[in-house]
Amino acid sequence: MADNLFEQPDNATPLRPEEVQALRVPVVDRRQLNEIEAINVAEGRVWALRSRRDHLTDGYLTELHRRMFGAVWTWAGAYRTQEVNIGNTPPHEVPVQTRAALDDARYWAEHQTYDAHELAVRLHHRLVLIHPFVNGNGRCTRAMADVIVKCLKAKPLTWGSASLIDGGAARAAYIAALKQADDHDFEALIAFATS
Repeated sequence: MADNLFEQPDNATPLRPEEVQALRVPVVDRRQLNEIEAINVAEGRVWALRSRRDHLTDGYLTELHRRMFGAVWTWAGAYRTQEVNIGNTPPHEVPVQTRAALDDARYWAEHQTYDAHELAVRLHHRLVLIHPFVNGNGRCTRAMADVIVKCLKAKPLTWGSASLIDGGAARAAYIAALKQADDHDFEALIAFATS
């Protein structure tokens, strides 16, 4: 594997060498990894949008992650056990914090605390901050948000209508909006998700 497999777009989780060893398929560079993951992610999204399972559970979230990344990574669908550069949740708290975030989202839905878009975006942000998995958290939790919006019969989210995998203007806007949400200002992230 080439060294550039470890290079990440700004504000992405870097892969440790032991994590790269968990690849199920041979990969030579980041571009190839992104292409292989994109195929698996698309398959996982199809499952998610067709699934009739209760989507506000940690079992659903881990199954979604496994379906989105399981053809590529052996650790897909398993909560992380190491510290990461994104989020502030220690690994031993990931399961409890994830369950709490999903329980809160269930409460928000049952009590109509937020409209569908805001609920989905707030849960997405919270899960990204918890960072439950080694990698793929943004893609997985955006898919989760898309499922929520569909279940609540709202207009689909667009997430800026651009790829957020590679660096670029859309990713920069997305990261900036996530950082504003870290300070409890969700306006930019909701606007981005619905733009």
